[in-house]
Amino acid sequence: MRSLHLISVALISTLFAYARPAQAQFVLTSPAIASAAPIAPDYACTGSDRSPALAWRNAPQATKSFALVVQDSDAPGGTFIHWVAYNIPAQMNSLPAGVPQTAEIAAGGKNGINSFGKVGYNGPCPPPGKMHHYHFLLYALDSTLNPGDNPDEAAVETAMKGHVLATAELVGTFER
Repeated sequence: MRSLHLISVALISTLFAYARPAQAQFVLTSPAIASAAPIAPDYACTGSDRSPALAWRNAPQATKSFALVVQDSDAPGGTFIHWVAYNIPAQMNSLPAGVPQTAEIAAGGKNGINSFGKVGYNGPCPPPGKMHHYHFLLYALDSTLNPGDNPDEAAVETAMKGHVLATAELVGTFER
């Protein structure tokens, strides 16, 4: 009789686990970039080369900070990093267009070193002739990071290990 009771408790627990409301999907958007659509020249080396505005919603409740990596997955020499930002405060849900290329982000957070060897955002600048895909990856983290001074993407990625709660992605394209 006791084993029947334990089976019933386990079955009820399983049913209630499925009945819990699902966490809404963590989403990254931009008024300047539609998903899988071309990135405007204003956000590339052919224009003013400023960062696009970004917004996000439905981050997990346990989020303590965000990290952002923008990468070109089609670069001739392998993945090329266009922007690394980290320790963006959990209470933020957007970044404005034109975030300055300084170590500190005025609204909160820090910029790292991109593959150009510069601080902050540098936009698409591929060789002519081929469409490139730019992945804007936003990570919700359960802590703030300490990746060292002037970190690049590898240092930020190492610091994030074991702290990622959710990831949101927006992909834009660019061709010269």
